[in-house]
Amino acid sequence: MRKALAILLAFLTPLSSQQVGQNTATQGQPTFQSTTQLVIETVVVKDKNGNPITGLTAKDFTITEDGVPQTIRFFEYQKLDESAPVQPIAETVHIEPYARLTKSQIAPEPPGDLRYRDRRLLALYFDLTAMPVSDQLRALSAAKKFLRTQLTTSDLVAVMVFQGGAVQVLQDFTNDRARLLSTIETLIVGEDENAPLEADTGAAFGQNESEFNVFFTDRQLAALQTAATMLGRLNEKKSLIYFASGLRLNGTNNQAQLHATINAAIRAGVSFWPVDARGLVAQAPLGDATQGSPGGLAMYTGGGAAARAANLQRSQDTLWTLGADTGGKALLDSNDLSAGIVQAQKSTLSYYILGYYTTNANPDGKFRKIKITLNNDTAVNLDYRQGYFASKKFNKFTTADKERQLEDALMLGDPITELTIAMEIDYFQLNRAEYFVPIAVKIPGSELALARRGGADHTLIDFIGEIKDSYGTTVSNVRDKVDIKLTGATAAELAKRPIEYDTGFTLLPGKYKIKFLARDAETGRIGTFESPFIIPNLNKEEQRIPISSVVLSSQRADLREALFNAKDKAQAILVNPLVQDGLKLIPSVTRVFSQKKDMFIYLQAYQQTAEPAQPLLAFVTFYKGQSKALETTPLRVSDSLTNRLKTTPIKFTFPLQKLQTGEYTCQVTVLEPKTRKAAFWQSQILLIP
Repeated sequence: MRKALAILLAFLTPLSSQQVGQNTATQGQPTFQSTTQLVIETVVVKDKNGNPITGLTAKDFTITEDGVPQTIRFFEYQKLDESAPVQPIAETVHIEPYARLTKSQIAPEPPGDLRYRDRRLLALYFDLTAMPVSDQLRALSAAKKFLRTQLTTSDLVAVMVFQGGAVQVLQDFTNDRARLLSTIETLIVGEDENAPLEADTGAAFGQNESEFNVFFTDRQLAALQTAATMLGRLNEKKSLIYFASGLRLNGTNNQAQLHATINAAIRAGVSFWPVDARGLVAQAPLGDATQGSPGGLAMYTGGGAAARAANLQRSQDTLWTLGADTGGKALLDSNDLSAGIVQAQKSTLSYYILGYYTTNANPDGKFRKIKITLNNDTAVNLDYRQGYFASKKFNKFTTADKERQLEDALMLGDPITELTIAMEIDYFQLNRAEYFVPIAVKIPGSELALARRGGADHTLIDFIGEIKDSYGTTVSNVRDKVDIKLTGATAAELAKRPIEYDTGFTLLPGKYKIKFLARDAETGRIGTFESPFIIPNLNKEEQRIPISSVVLSSQRADLREALFNAKDKAQAILVNPLVQDGLKLIPSVTRVFSQKKDMFIYLQAYQQTAEPAQPLLAFVTFYKGQSKALETTPLRVSDSLTNRLKTTPIKFTFPLQKLQTGEYTCQVTVLEPKTRKAAFWQSQILLIP
């Protein structure tokens, strides 16, 4: 993650085409077109005492992009009146909620027209999917406090929410406090609380694939990206105050979506100001009254309290990154949540808006470095955006062009996230030095079905990926493609089920980073998955039983139906432990299971120091909150492979009908009675009907 930048960010407007010449009735008359790219920068100019400097003109500034001088074509000074607060509204004044809340959109500005001149734009964004009810009420109350007592005449406020899988603009930018308070009051009352939880078909964001909305922060980050894109329609500087109860990247999550969200905000001139709606959290060492007291040595050694503190810290790290990398600042561990809105308000001072048409119109998606200086005056401080990511175009060309475009997309600093991708990375020890790393990739079939509606009779999916070590050296890569026929029956099936692709690598222990791209070659849409992962050195494990990754599954497929990298198919069949008796165990990447199907669990234990291999006991436990919902009968495992590692496969198969639907914690426990060693593994799962 990048270091915090103490800058004020502006935006990059979408591409605008300017047509040269006129169409006439004469047949064969040529029409000439040129495409230009307008780049807008907001610049805060202060003297050495920190006071804003006014009265400057376009001739006082010099701007370069990647060292190339640019000509300023647009110049405007935004003066914000800081000394004119509006009359506060007392708490005793009752505000009625709307009988029916109307969904709106952010009204765009025509190019070059500053609709909100000399105004500060603040967007209040409530992530209702990431906050329990108590935190929602706390966040909404903070918004009401700000609107009643701390709004100034320079402020315009918009209200946005993320719920039901969609970003909704409840109120466009306005200074009508009564309307804003009524909108907030409507959220507190809970409009349409008896309505089904489904996405608004007119919303700008949302998917109905339930398994891609669970356990992944990608949906929250993609929603933020959508909100930033909406605000990018306006030329002025925008601040988005993001209310959420933490945002944690759990396990193997898609770092590409985090990067794409931050880059979209930079292009749109939006700075994120995250507010942790939990406020200042005081955690009891052994837990509070909402859960049972934990057991084990951790409650005596302080390990339990340290784990709770670490979990809280990790849930705030992403909030801090969103703010720091876009020019904002996160408000953490504070009970006055309205202070988060105030700090965003105070950060936007009077500023200059500079616009130029870049001389580099190549849509390569690369980072363009910007430098702005004030002519003949070095004793001033300039706060501005240090650069932007150029737009990207991946059109259909020849086969060679498509191949080059896909390789270019792999190297882009600004990830493309047009397709949703989920990935699971596992590892199994082959010998004392090497590990087999199977990769399972899932893509929602409903997104690929777009090709069918476009008239195509098949969908060709291109895959490309690479794995780099901690030194940035590429240690392995993959290039493959899958052709899917889109008959009527197949297209209907795709709309309900995801497409899965799998491959495998052989790696040494260490820290790695994987970047994987999938492209729908018929529509040109690309998805990116990027994540760090670690292959542990199980040879050094002495306190616990060394075990591999634990694979959860609800499906076994015939080997002929499994998708392998064509070049390594034979090798993958030989070394992949998930392939047994002609069947391939398909990992449940998103950890979503149906009551109607059985669950399959597979892992390996290694006893290379034991002579001979000792019998093991293993069992699976499901927890509903802090209560034990189900525990399997202990399984005695005594068969091990005749290799140096003494690999002991452990398999479970059991129905899920006895469990009610909902979220569970699945724990796998492996015990070695003779040495009294143990190994534990946990994961969140969702059980659906």
